[in-house]
Amino acid sequence: MGYKVAVVGATGMVGREMLNILAEREFPASEVVPLASRRSIGKEVSYGARTLKTLALENFDFKGTDIALFSAGGSVSAEWAPKAAAAGAVVIDNSSHFRMHADVPLVVPEVNAAALAGYTKRGIIANPNCSTAQLVVALKPLHDVAKIRRVVVATYQSVSGAGNQGADELFHQTRAVFVSDPIEKKKFTKQIAFNLIPHIDSFMEDGYTKEEWKMMAETKKMLDPSIKLTATCVRVPVFVGHSEAVNIEFERPISADEARDILREAPGCMVIDKREDGGYITPVECVGEFATYISRIREDTTVENGLNLWVVSDNLRKGAALNAVQIAEILITRHLSKAA
Repeated sequence: MGYKVAVVGATGMVGREMLNILAEREFPASEVVPLASRRSIGKEVSYGARTLKTLALENFDFKGTDIALFSAGGSVSAEWAPKAAAAGAVVIDNSSHFRMHADVPLVVPEVNAAALAGYTKRGIIANPNCSTAQLVVALKPLHDVAKIRRVVVATYQSVSGAGNQGADELFHQTRAVFVSDPIEKKKFTKQIAFNLIPHIDSFMEDGYTKEEWKMMAETKKMLDPSIKLTATCVRVPVFVGHSEAVNIEFERPISADEARDILREAPGCMVIDKREDGGYITPVECVGEFATYISRIREDTTVENGLNLWVVSDNLRKGAALNAVQIAEILITRHLSKAA
């Protein structure tokens, strides 16, 4: 007996990836319904070997739907996620709207799967920010052993984190550079082709951007409120794959060799760390993969109990779609199991 699954925002980058991953992982769905705005009615999307036609979210009745995967932006989630939950669906939301609500669990399965039990309060589970998701997968097993005191992270985030418009802008600007056409800026505040932009999301009063604040707040909520974290988030001209340079200070001693061994055994982590040319992972190599890759593990001799890591992951997968499907898998195993 399968589950009826709705995918809201099915025509977007993450929505399409959700459909791909549901099929790849053979999620036990009896029916999958792709939903989007009225202008996308009838648009075809792939679900494994099948082609599905998109329906309008505005006209959809969520009654009888078991799980609703949302990836259509904060305003859509704010309006429709509570309606879907009220109709009996468990909502797994990829937007930032519910993440910091005390009565909504914020979950990365490898980090805090037990928090899923709290979904019954509102029928909504939040997916973390893409850059936070891969970070906490790498931090969790190290924190369990040596307890993290402080993290300094610089992110190098691909344009797909800004959706279809971000990817289109990089493509068109790159072509414009080669043919000497004018550079048009629509999605990003400055040219992204052959450039990088130290600005993701809106600026806050303290000088941080909202993307940087999300990493601080979400890490505390999921991993440990005592961890101090500061971030600088940068958009780079890469289509898919977020990278992070991570500096960690621990309360207890931990060597690079110990960290390497711990991470090799940790769920969701893949260590590729050869101290030679090319002995590390780059964004190009992580595309389409499920793992969070960790390279360049080394001791920071400028602080007591310090380590440096290089963390790379497919932001459309672990940063969004894969994490949502993993949540759904645990949900049906522990909380929504149907009799065969």
